[in-house]
Amino acid sequence: MKHIIAILLLLCAMPLFAKEGVVQCGNLIYAGSKTSRCFSDEFLSTVQQRTGINTARRFRAVRMDNDELFRFPFVVMTGEGNFTLTAKERENLKKYVEGGGFLLASAGCSSAEWNRAFRREMQALFGNQSLQPIAMNHPVFSTVFPITELKAGKQPTSGYLEGVTHNGKLVIIYSADGLNDSENSRNCCCCGGSELGNALQINANILAYALLR
Repeated sequence: MKHIIAILLLLCAMPLFAKEGVVQCGNLIYAGSKTSRCFSDEFLSTVQQRTGINTARRFRAVRMDNDELFRFPFVVMTGEGNFTLTAKERENLKKYVEGGGFLLASAGCSSAEWNRAFRREMQALFGNQSLQPIAMNHPVFSTVFPITELKAGKQPTSGYLEGVTHNGKLVIIYSADGLNDSENSRNCCCCGGSELGNALQINANILAYALLR
């Protein structure tokens, strides 16, 4: 109950991020035309059902190089293959997360090329504050669902999350394993990648954490 009250109070103080009390989450377009087409939005409805937070049921597409980015409290980014962000995209992304926005990123189908590109971009933007492993006792694993392990779908070992921290709080969470929740995505599949089996619950927790920080 304390978490729900805190979220509602936060939304009242974020007029740029929530229009008429509705939390709108963004689906990033980046590096020209790359997009998060296969990232399931099912967790948005799950958060609303579990917490009463009024979330829009679908992502809204937003360009990383557009100032409209700053109107969203939470955005997702995924894809496959290599990519390079433009100077404007890097500038916007850094300003966005350091100014209160939150990025959830995941390598589509566990794409090794996308993973390398994302790590390269994070290193360029944040240096020594770049991606670090997130311990399983972190609050992000208990906001909505109690999560004690990350179930890596087709691999014998468990997955893990990494994050970028700013002023003591996570502002970016990343999974080299899939968080796309392809089971609930339309016309998308994991394509042999190591998708996390409890991705829906993980994503719901991450969204709640992002709003509670």
